[in-house]
Amino acid sequence: MNKRFTFILIIASVFICFSCASTKVERVDVNTIVDLNGYWNDTDVRIVCESLINDCISSPRISAFEATKGRVPYVIVDRIRNESDEHMDTEIVSNKIALAIINSGKMEFVSSKNQRESLRQEKLDQADYASENSAKSIGNETAADFMLMGSVKTIVQTSGNKSVRTYYVSIELQDIETNRIVWMGENSSIKKVITKSKSKL
Repeated sequence: MNKRFTFILIIASVFICFSCASTKVERVDVNTIVDLNGYWNDTDVRIVCESLINDCISSPRISAFEATKGRVPYVIVDRIRNESDEHMDTEIVSNKIALAIINSGKMEFVSSKNQRESLRQEKLDQADYASENSAKSIGNETAADFMLMGSVKTIVQTSGNKSVRTYYVSIELQDIETNRIVWMGENSSIKKVITKSKSKL
């Protein structure tokens, strides 16, 4: 067996080993805490949202609005700003909060700015192409009473191979007409100590 053939055989064996490498996937319950790297994850979203939602829907000012106006308030979601030091999809937070509040029956939500633009374009198209009986009218939109907005921030302390990450999630409900903040909630219960093992040379 010559050296060239031996070399080809070794390369082929390595290729076969890589080709045979398998990926193991394990399904777990959605409530199982899985924290692989210490960053923001689905468990953190669930803990934060449950706390803030309960605070919001139990606010006496929300009850006072319904008693005065004879209806629940209409709310528009602005956005939850990511002001942390890591990448995260904060739209998941705002959607989860909006969904839970809608299901509570304490408020109703109207379309976001981008959604309204799409809906208005659809109504313009209907005015041109749909039958008169089925076309939806322009100018009958429901205006929001309040705007829901907020932010996610982090404080990070690092010493050697250990770091502490604390998350601060704050949500505000503002009166669109008066700019008054009618409710504010904050959750800072997410605190993680992350220890990285030192690499062995």
